[in-house]
Amino acid sequence: MQEVFFMYRVIKVLNNNGILVLDDASGQEQILLGNGVGFGHRMGERMAELPKGRRYELVNEKTSALTRVNGIDPIYIEAAGKIIEMAEATMGPLQHDILIPMADHIAMAAARAREKKEIPNPFQHDIAALFGDEYEAARKGCEILKKMTGTALGEDEAGFIALHIHAGLAQENVADSLETARLVGVCMTMIEEGAGKKLPYGSLGYNRLMSHVRYMLARARKGERTDLDLEAYAKEQFPFEYALAEQILKKLEQELRLVLAKEETGFLAIHIRRVTGGETA
Repeated sequence: MQEVFFMYRVIKVLNNNGILVLDDASGQEQILLGNGVGFGHRMGERMAELPKGRRYELVNEKTSALTRVNGIDPIYIEAAGKIIEMAEATMGPLQHDILIPMADHIAMAAARAREKKEIPNPFQHDIAALFGDEYEAARKGCEILKKMTGTALGEDEAGFIALHIHAGLAQENVADSLETARLVGVCMTMIEEGAGKKLPYGSLGYNRLMSHVRYMLARARKGERTDLDLEAYAKEQFPFEYALAEQILKKLEQELRLVLAKEETGFLAIHIRRVTGGETA
């Protein structure tokens, strides 16, 4: 008789549509989601192979997944899985470690919504402009959640969920995504105050400027440099915008505690000129 090797152990049955298992070979915890994958299984059960479903490998969790999932209603874990699946269909693979943090967030957001104690999101417009695809996926995610639980989340929460989706896409943590949105907002405010006028929110030039600042921040964090050096040209042609760009970079260096590459000043000055100086962006 051929010996059967049991590779997986059930740590917890979440509900009929989800189980938390341990891969004995790798020591890796996984959540398996799908219609009926939890039905008939029990804690401690050993399996040679997993039922068909979507696997969420939890490789970067600082605490055990069991500790995390015990505090979350399984319906929100299932909802988070459906949101990730929907986002991946249009945006490509996401880091699956966002499953539990996203489920935890939407569970708390749903509780706040039921109590009418929603938290305002001061960066909601910046998030929507910076991470447009993620924001649209988050709005659809809110619709998924409403169908599953009957709880409606507003635009502010869509912004927060978009940060989780972006974190999974960019393989960074939600705090870094939120900090990027905040710093981009700081830069846009400084540009508006320096130029003495409101920028045309939502215009092509505005969105390009926001995207430029976003990638400038990413380059600074990674220690990368741009191949385009427009320092001399920008300083001579657009002295006002260049001086404003210098102020902004100085502010960012203070916030990030990093030194930004010198050529970023000229590059930013030209983007500022495009959106404030009447040029076609």
